[in-house]
This record gives sequence, C-alpha cells and structure tokens, in this order.
Amino acid sequence: MSKLVQLLRSGDFLTRERMSLWAGCFILGFAVCIFYLGVSAHGLNDYAGRPLGTDFSNVYAAGVAVLHGDPTAPFDILHQQQQERRIFGASTPLYGWHYPPFFLLAAAGLALLPYIPALILWQVSTLLLYLGSIWLLLRNSASPHLARDPLWLLLALGFTAVLVNLTHGQNGFLTAALFGSALALLEPRPLLSGLLFGLLCYKPQFAVIVPLVLVLMGRWRILAMATATVVAMTAIVTMLFGFDVWSAFVAGSQFTRRLILEEGNTGFNKIQSAFAWIRLWGGGVTLAYAGQAAVAVLVLVGTVRIWRSQIGPGYKGAALCLGALLITPYSLDYDLMLLAPAITLLIAQGSARGFCDYERLVLACLWIMPAAARNLASCTRIPVAVPLIAFCLTLIYQRAVRQNQQQGK
Repeated sequence: MSKLVQLLRSGDFLTRERMSLWAGCFILGFAVCIFYLGVSAHGLNDYAGRPLGTDFSNVYAAGVAVLHGDPTAPFDILHQQQQERRIFGASTPLYGWHYPPFFLLAAAGLALLPYIPALILWQVSTLLLYLGSIWLLLRNSASPHLARDPLWLLLALGFTAVLVNLTHGQNGFLTAALFGSALALLEPRPLLSGLLFGLLCYKPQFAVIVPLVLVLMGRWRILAMATATVVAMTAIVTMLFGFDVWSAFVAGSQFTRRLILEEGNTGFNKIQSAFAWIRLWGGGVTLAYAGQAAVAVLVLVGTVRIWRSQIGPGYKGAALCLGALLITPYSLDYDLMLLAPAITLLIAQGSARGFCDYERLVLACLWIMPAAARNLASCTRIPVAVPLIAFCLTLIYQRAVRQNQQQGK
C-alpha cells in the first residue's frame, strides 16, 4: 500500500510511453465516435433525431435569424425554437441561445454556409486556434523545448474535453484559445493580450475574474485594451443590429438564469460549479447563490495572492484559468476546455522546476475527467470538476505561500 501511495504522490506512473498510449487511444476513440455520428445521421440529424453538433444548431439558427433581418429573435425562446424546427424538423429539441449579442456576428457569418459545411468550418477552425494557443503557451513558457516535442500535440488532442466539444459543436475551443493566447502574450505583447481578453466578452462568465485581477495588479495597459475592445465590439453590434438587441438580450438572460441555471432544466449534472453542487444536494436557490458567492470570494483572494507572489508566470496563468472556472455558477462540462491552458502551463512549470506531491496525479485526473464529469455527477451528485479544480488551485496557492516565505528569509 505504501508503495502505491508513493507512486501516486510522485506521479512516476505517468511515463512518456503511457501518456502517448492513453492519448492515442482517446484520439482513436474520438475519431470512431465522430465517424459513427456521421454515418448514422439522417440528413442534418443524428441517430437520436438531434441536430448534428447538437448545440451548434442554436448558433446556426441564430445566424439565420440575423440574416433574415431579425437579430432579436434568438433571445425569444419561442422564436428560436420555431427557427430551429424549420431547419432541423418539427421534433427537434429546444437548444436555447444564451450568448450576448457579440456572438451574433460569428453566428451570422457561419449561417452564410449550409449547415454541415458551417459545422465543419466551426469545429476545424476553432480546434486549430486551440492547438495554436497551446503551442504558443509552451513556446513562451518556462520549458519552451516542450513546444518542439510532438507529445504536446497528442496530449492536446487527446484531452477528453475535446470530444465533449466536438460532439456538442460548442465554443470551448474558442474560449480556451482566447484565454490561452492572452496569457501567452501577457508580457511580450500586452496590448494584443488585452485585445484577446476583451474578445472573451462573448463568454462573460469566464472573463469576469480577468479585470478584477488586472485592476488589483495594476496592469492598466492590458485592462485599457480589453476595455477598448469591449467598447468597440458593443459599438459595432449596436450599429449593425440596433439598440433593441440589448434589451432583447437582457430579457433573454432572465430565461437563462431562471430555467437553465436556477431550475436546472438541462440538468444540474451538466453544470460544474459550486452552485450546481448545492442544488444537486437539495439546497435552495438562495443558499446556492450564497455558497457560490463564498467560493468566488475565496477564489479571487487566493488568485490575487498567487499573482502577487514570486512564483513563475505559468503558475499565475494556470491559477487564472482555474479561478475563472470556479468563480462562475454557470460552467458546463464542455467549458472545461479552459483546463487545457492551465494543464499546459503547470506541466511547463513542473518540467522546469519540479512537481510538488500529487500534482502530476491531479493534472492527469483533470485531463481525463471532462468526459466523465456529467455521468459522475449523475451517479454521485457531486460535480467532480469542482473539488479537483479547487485542489489544483490550492496546490498552486501553497506553492506561492512557500515561495513568499523563502523570499522573506
């Protein structure tokens, strides 16, 4: 037993050969899943009658509405459902539109194509952006030689959240690409980093921690560029779609908050947050918000402490990714793509300076967990991503405290 504990503590079981084999097997499995969905499809729908790419259907339907001159329609749940059923058939399940008006720009562009080419373009282009961001993070990390090792590509493609995004047609690749690239360029290209952080306004629940940390750290150039990007995007959207799109967004967000988040109509097992954890255990909405607020405060304080410490920038970037996932009540399993830049940065820092106890084990669990998160939450009533991410952030925090203590001696 002691030998097993030592093996788990050190992570020595994660040999290069095992990591390559696991990643290769996962990639092969992903390919088989995608192939099966393709060959078993009936027109635009899969074997179960759902649109191929499931969640991408709401993006495409919203884009069609914009091209037809009605950009407020996606925020009206009845109009959105009617549009989806016109495209995919009368029995199509509802896939709601839960994004700010910024994302209508991408939706309209994709809707210029037929559905299947639009889906393929979306999946391939955002996947490539994600891979490019991981390479950029490694190249600018504490271990730049890892960017020349093909193992990174295997691990990035084999990350199990990749399958969740591919089958759901979701935007996790884009979120990870923007966040990861912004972190990679934080020091060498601060203005470009700020622009990329600003573009995260399409997914505001993950961007909220960024300006808070930037303000507390006094990173004014990055913050100013991020703010200018959001202002420019707001002006463009308003000029193209009119002021009514914002009131429609506010009204539509009430539906998202009440039915999707608070009542869990899509299933609390899909939401990986402290809020969902409390709701899974039978807690009321008020208690869930209070618990989420407490977690958010702790995460923000801990993240700022990490950023003010003397530890390497890779740890700080990873903490920001992990904090972004923990601080929001609305984080689904496909949003766990944001773990990819965090894992990348921690591997790079660990390769350069050594891993602490259980760190490699935790990173392996985070890499595998997204594909099982939904089912595990259904069985255990615990959104397993939350304690795993919190433990990983705690390891970084402990390292920051030790570093500060050593610097003070």
